[in-house]
Amino acid sequence: MHNFHKYLPVTALEEQWGLYVTTVGCNLVGAHQDYPNNREHPPTHSFTWNTGRILDGYYVVFITRGQGTFESGKTANTKLEAGTCFFLFPGVWHRYRPDIKSGWEEYWIGFKGCYADDLMTKGFFTADQPFVQVGMHEQLLVLFQKILDTVHTGATGYHQVIAGIALQIVGLIHSVKMYRDQSGDPDSQLINKARFMLREMLESPVDMEQIAQSLPMGYSKFRKLFKKLTTQSPHQYLLNLRLDKSRELLETTHLTVNEIAFQTGFESVFYFSKLFKRKNGVSPMQYRATKGGQ
Repeated sequence: MHNFHKYLPVTALEEQWGLYVTTVGCNLVGAHQDYPNNREHPPTHSFTWNTGRILDGYYVVFITRGQGTFESGKTANTKLEAGTCFFLFPGVWHRYRPDIKSGWEEYWIGFKGCYADDLMTKGFFTADQPFVQVGMHEQLLVLFQKILDTVHTGATGYHQVIAGIALQIVGLIHSVKMYRDQSGDPDSQLINKARFMLREMLESPVDMEQIAQSLPMGYSKFRKLFKKLTTQSPHQYLLNLRLDKSRELLETTHLTVNEIAFQTGFESVFYFSKLFKRKNGVSPMQYRATKGGQ
C-alpha cells in the first residue's frame, strides 16, 4: 500500500449529479508516528487531538490494520479495531487517532450532495452510532482500492464514476450492518481474513507461513483449508490477484510493462511476462494493443 490522497474540485455538474466525492485517500501510519500529518491536508481538514474538528460533508473511514480511538460530540471515547468502518457527519465535532504503539492503516472517502443528504438523513447511519464492524471484508477493500485507482488514473468523466463507487461502498456497509454473515464458521472467517491480507499485499513480498501464523494456524492446515474454501492454493490465489491487477493497469494506465510488473509484486519483468502470456495467451504489450489500453 502506498499512501495517497486527493481533494477533488467540485463543479456545477458534480453538484447537479446529486452525490459527489470530495476526497479519497489511504494512509499507513506507523507506530510512534505523528497523526495526523496536517502538512499534507488543507486547513479545512487539519486537526489535533486537543482541538478535534468539524467537517461539512459525510465521510467513511475504514480501518484495515492496527487499532485506535474515536470520540465525537455524539459518542463517548470508543476503541477502534481493524475491520471497523465509521462515519463522520457534517457539523458534528470529532477526533480520532491510532494507538501510538500499533499505528493503523486507514482508507477514506468524503462525499456530499442533495442525494447524499437525502440518503444519510433517513437513519440508515447515525452520528450517535457511527460504527459498523465489517471485519476483513475483501469486497469492501476492492471498492476502496477501485475508487483510489480511478482517481489516480484521472480519466475523463471519472467524477461520476467514483460517485457510483462511493454509493456502492455505502450500500455494502449497510448490507453488512443489516445482514452480516453470522454462520459462526471460524475457519471461513480466518480464510476470509487471509484473502483480505493477500489483496493488501499485492505489491510486496509475501511469506505465506507468516500469514498462517498470524491467523493463527499451522501452514499445512492453512493451505489445505484455503484450497478447500477457494479452490486455489494461497500462492495461486495471490498470483491470480496480481495478474488480474496487471490486466487492469494495462487497460487503464500509461505505466510501462516494467512498472506494472513492479507494482503487482513480480520479481522480474521476464517472469511477469511469462506468466501473463501463459494465462492470457498473449504478451502484456499485445494484450494492451488488443484491449485499446492507454
